[in-house]
Amino acid sequence: MKIIALQEGNYVANAQKEFKLLTEESKESGLKMAIQPFVIITDNDVILLDFGLGFVNNGVPFIHEMLLKNNINPNEITKVLVSHLHKDHIEGIGYFVNGSFVQNFPNAKIYIQEREIDFALEQINNPSYVFEILNQLKKLPNVELLNSDNGNITHEIFYEVSAGHTKFHQVFWIKADDEIVFYGADDLPQKIYWSMHVAYKTDFDGKRARESRKKWEQQAKDENWKVLFYHDMKIPVLELFEEKMEEAGM
Repeated sequence: MKIIALQEGNYVANAQKEFKLLTEESKESGLKMAIQPFVIITDNDVILLDFGLGFVNNGVPFIHEMLLKNNINPNEITKVLVSHLHKDHIEGIGYFVNGSFVQNFPNAKIYIQEREIDFALEQINNPSYVFEILNQLKKLPNVELLNSDNGNITHEIFYEVSAGHTKFHQVFWIKADDEIVFYGADDLPQKIYWSMHVAYKTDFDGKRARESRKKWEQQAKDENWKVLFYHDMKIPVLELFEEKMEEAGM
């Protein structure tokens, strides 16, 4: 397997969930975080994990820019796995031109929890969501609506509804070439979440998210997972085998 972090940059998000790029001159207050979708390449698929932000520069979607920067043609993406529908994870699905929605990945199969769509549409006046996009999701012919709490998409791709950060937030495992890659999205957005056993009030169910992180940390160590952190500004990918070797002084 090959893992590529599509590093869109480090941002600060204010109370209105507006994302501004962090620079040395930045003085805005708010939550600081990286935005970085991931591409996983196996023998069978080119998988995108979440869509990132929805900026369009000179007619080119930002997510396409990041893919091309990493020598990946956007048309190569075969599957997109969506954790949840907050704007910084879904906006890159597409954009509007004269009122018509244009998909950024019309040929890829997109996997979303249907219950997460229904939950998101109920969050009226919540600035974390872009309702114009949410209203499109069930209409798209290439969206695969998931309804089970866990299951497999292929013999390599597995999902589970973790229900921490949002009510039907889901996480993914990709297992191929004797490797296990885990994507916890916003139930495990940064490495520091493993050292701070906190139930965050900003989560739908902070206690559940905290307990899931404890469980995943032990499994990751036991099974040598490669763990992806969507919002970590320093460590996008943690390789547990290499970390254990370093701790052992090898």
